[in-house]
Amino acid sequence: MKLITCPINGPRPLQEFAFGGEVRAMPDANEASDAAWADYVFHRTGEPGVRREWWYHVPSGTWFIAERDNQSDVFLRTYLYGAHHYEAEGAEA
Repeated sequence: MKLITCPINGPRPLQEFAFGGEVRAMPDANEASDAAWADYVFHRTGEPGVRREWWYHVPSGTWFIAERDNQSDVFLRTYLYGAHHYEAEGAEA
């Protein structure tokens, strides 16, 4: 059974989670062109490597960030948004 560590509840089975996509900086809604929005919505980086991803723990209603190697499908660490400094395409949170 594959386990993911929820930052609130500890290791839990994969079936309790929903994938939310890669952590990426969102364009400024007031400044972005249609092309910038289209790029944000439709284009993703798909190359193998470690990615920061949004995950949702359904039973607790907790959104968090997981650093996962998408080539080996190994979770390296998980943390709540804002709990650790990270960069997403040049943006800081």
